[in-house]
Amino acid sequence: MTESFQYAGATVEIVEPGTILAAARVNPVELLRRAAFPAPVRRVALTVSSAETTGGPVHVFAAEISTVADDVPERDRIRAVVLGNDPVGALLAKRIAAGDPIATRIVDGVGTAAVAAYKKLGLDRPNDPVAPRESRTDVLADAAAGLQATVSYEADDTLVKLRAEVPRDEVTPAHLEAMVRLILQSVTTLLPSSEEPALAGRRYVVARETIPKVATTTQQVTLDQVGGLAEIVAELRQIAVSFRHPEAMARWGARRPQGILMYGPPGTGKTMLSRALANEIGADFREIRTPEILDKWLGGSERNIKQIFRDARRYRVPTLILFDEFDSIISYAGAGGDAASQAINAVAGIFKQEMNDLIEANPNVIVVATTNFPHRVDDSLIRSGRFDVKVSVPKPDDVSRTEIFRKMIAQLAAVHEKDGFTMFTDGLDLAELGRLSHGMTGADIKEVLRRVQLTKAMQDAHTGGMVEPISQHDLVASINALRP
Repeated sequence: MTESFQYAGATVEIVEPGTILAAARVNPVELLRRAAFPAPVRRVALTVSSAETTGGPVHVFAAEISTVADDVPERDRIRAVVLGNDPVGALLAKRIAAGDPIATRIVDGVGTAAVAAYKKLGLDRPNDPVAPRESRTDVLADAAAGLQATVSYEADDTLVKLRAEVPRDEVTPAHLEAMVRLILQSVTTLLPSSEEPALAGRRYVVARETIPKVATTTQQVTLDQVGGLAEIVAELRQIAVSFRHPEAMARWGARRPQGILMYGPPGTGKTMLSRALANEIGADFREIRTPEILDKWLGGSERNIKQIFRDARRYRVPTLILFDEFDSIISYAGAGGDAASQAINAVAGIFKQEMNDLIEANPNVIVVATTNFPHRVDDSLIRSGRFDVKVSVPKPDDVSRTEIFRKMIAQLAAVHEKDGFTMFTDGLDLAELGRLSHGMTGADIKEVLRRVQLTKAMQDAHTGGMVEPISQHDLVASINALRP
């Protein structure tokens, strides 16, 4: 879903605002960093994140508007001054762009000498310095959305910062739209006055980055980072949309799925997909494991399962409940007449009853069950109405493994690569890696990369940093070492 509006002559589109807010609960989401604005505005950045405060969890909207090109290296600024706009300067600029070492040395040498001379003569300091204006603060508000932002203006308005907080349980796409409006309002105050609207003819797309620049743990994984399961990811996205838009569901008398069963071999990503779905929805994640239910004392297991569902009916925020290794919790219902089988049957019977009307009792809850052995689960437990969606998560094929390698490597590079440090060599043959890793799961590929990272880190520790980036040979060797 895309929300759009007009402001100061510009068209603004916010792509999946609900998804942006949901993702921000897990990882900070960066927006508008690539947008181009009229001079003197050089950079605008909006970050949506989550924080814990004394009043409870909140969504934080933090923005910066800069009129200084602080991202331009000093070398490039010097070159720009030396080259100027005359024909000779244009010719030298082309030669530098083409990699001409002589032209590069000439221009850099002239620039360095000029800077040194100016500093020595004191010409780099203004003759009549003007005291900068003191920093000041202000408040901007969007009454319709009920959003209030604190605005701080640095000296000479070279940097404007906006910050707003909204309680997590109250935040809506309207708050995100309001924050974007306040940012654009602040931008227009920095632009020269004109008869036309300040942003006439411009178009801005507000969308989240596909690869977060923060380390991602299993708890923080998003559907964007899941590789090799395109059809399953698409289906889970639809479920997330149905969860986040109950008004649309009610309008058509539709009922979203209340239960999802995921089954497949170990290591294929069933638990990861469950967490990613929770993060896509913006839901809390509650994992139920066997020891929390099964009890050696008579009646204990039944009490435990009842308490789990009793709690589920009281959740006031979106919550995904995961019954991991479902077959070990409730298996072979109806089989056997001994005490153990009777206990399992009792738990299974209560589970059926509780799932019958869970969505009506609390629409904030969605249940996911995962199992490696679907034949061990009685059909009556997972029929439609209890588990409406059944997803088979297979081992990835060559193409899927290639995609998994691509996404995992891209994520590692986004997190760890910095100026002067390259983690992976260019030109990796991902298709070959996908082919050589035949039979491996996503968990296996993650282990392949972990082993290579560990090897490089140990080499770094012994040599003091003189280590080559991870190469195709390193990855192939790790794949071969992990194969049985």
